[in-house]
Order: sequence, then C-alpha cells, then structure tokens
Amino acid sequence: MILVTGAGGTVGSELIRQLETAGAKFRAAFHTGTKAKAAREKGLDAVLIDFQKPETLRAALKGVDKLFLLSNGGQIQVDLESNAVKAAKESGVKHVVKLSVFGAEEEEFLFAKKIHRPIEKAIQNSGLAWTFLRPTGFMQNMANFNGPTIKSQGAFYASVGEARMSHVDVRDVAAVGVKALTEPGHEAKAYTLTGPEALSYPQMAEKLSKAIGRKVNYVNLAPDQLKQGMLGAGVPDAYADLLLDLERFFRADKASKVTTDVRKVTGRDPINFDQYAKDSAAAFT
Repeated sequence: MILVTGAGGTVGSELIRQLETAGAKFRAAFHTGTKAKAAREKGLDAVLIDFQKPETLRAALKGVDKLFLLSNGGQIQVDLESNAVKAAKESGVKHVVKLSVFGAEEEEFLFAKKIHRPIEKAIQNSGLAWTFLRPTGFMQNMANFNGPTIKSQGAFYASVGEARMSHVDVRDVAAVGVKALTEPGHEAKAYTLTGPEALSYPQMAEKLSKAIGRKVNYVNLAPDQLKQGMLGAGVPDAYADLLLDLERFFRADKASKVTTDVRKVTGRDPINFDQYAKDSAAAFT
C-alpha cells in the first residue's frame, strides 16, 4: 500500500491520477476535509491528515509500506515532514519517496539549504529506504503563479533576466514517482528531474504566445520591485525572501542543467515546453 501525502496539490493530484491508471494500490492523504470528501465520493481511499497531529499520520499510515512525502509548510516544512518520517518509521513503512528540489545536495539556495536538504538528511538517518525526486521549476507553475497576469495583462513578471532554466513538466515528475513507488531498484537514488531543454523567460513567453494566439511578454523586475509585488499580493515577508533567493539562484544561471534522469527512469524523453504550452493553453485565456 502506498500513501500519497499532498494529494490535492499540483504534483500529488497528478501522481494519484497516474497511480490509478497503473492499477497501483494507494491511499490519498489530503490537508482539507473538502478535498478528502470529494476524493472519497470518486471512489478513492482518501484520508484527512495534519502533519502536526501524529495521530492522524498514524491512522493514515496503517497498512502502508511506501510513503510519498510532500507537504506545503513553507518555513515549518522541516518540522512537518520530519513528523511524517518519524510516524512512518513507527508505523512500519519501508520506503519513503520524497519530493525535494533541484540542487538540494549543493545547498546553494535557501529552499535547498534550509528546507529540503535537512529533511533529506532526516530520512537518510531514519534507516528507511529512500528515493529523492529533485525537480527544477515546474512548467505548471507558469499557469499556477503567472496565469492571472497573463490573462489580464498579457505579461508575467520575475527577476531572472535572460537566464535559462530547464523547467520540467509535473507529468514527468509524477511518472518518475510512480516508478519509484511501484518498482524495485530505486532505493538510495536521487533523481534530478529536468525538461529536455533550458529556456529563458523571454523564450517561454514566445512559445506561450504561439500556443494561445496572443502576445505574452516577460517583464524583468529588480528584486526589490518583485518583492513589493509579492507583498502586495499577500505573500508573507519571510516566504517572499525565500522566493527572491530562488530567483537569485536562477539569475546566476544555475538551473540550466539538463539531465537524462526522466528518460533513465521512464524510458521516454521528457515533455518539452511547446507541448506543455499547447496542452495548457486554456489556463492562459
């Protein structure tokens, strides 16, 4: 039995869709009651969990031998996911597949250094078998974060200049996750998951323009301007600083590496940005 945490998010929802297609036995864990109820109404084995309440984790982990670990706790994510690792150990889980981040091992930016790498170390120190998925930025975040301004203004904003990034499609991240959760041979492996090419935001804007039939512009902002925009949109100050540090990492062209890990695990090439833009055009119009 597989337990998928974060089942209602961008990665988690795609993962359970692919697990269902593969005929795998899994339980979907949600952080909101409405999402858990909706999943149960669709026939899924779905539970409500709270990473800060160990009793909910223990109940969700009953009969589980593999855990897909994903939370959305921001700066408290280390504590939340460490709670889950402890509960998994106590519940007899054998293997944890964690959604981490590109470059976690080098710890060159705060999301890696302060959040994901400490959790990776906690898993490694737990004695449980592990697999780490380390994706670059998600192509789907173009719609998740920039969709509203692309719709209303025909533009999106960041602070990375002409730097190139090898964004990966979440469908590929989930496909690797399915393999790691359902097949042997992925223990003690860390997969760096990228798309097939590294593109700048101006290049992505051109591809989006072609896909939706309307001009999309990338507007480069100074870091302080971007932070003010984030604060104005309601992003907490501390989290805005984490995002700005990630922009710094991108701006230094440190996220342009292209790997073959998606092909190595799935046997096929990763989805390119043109295909993503075509498939997701409705999200921008």
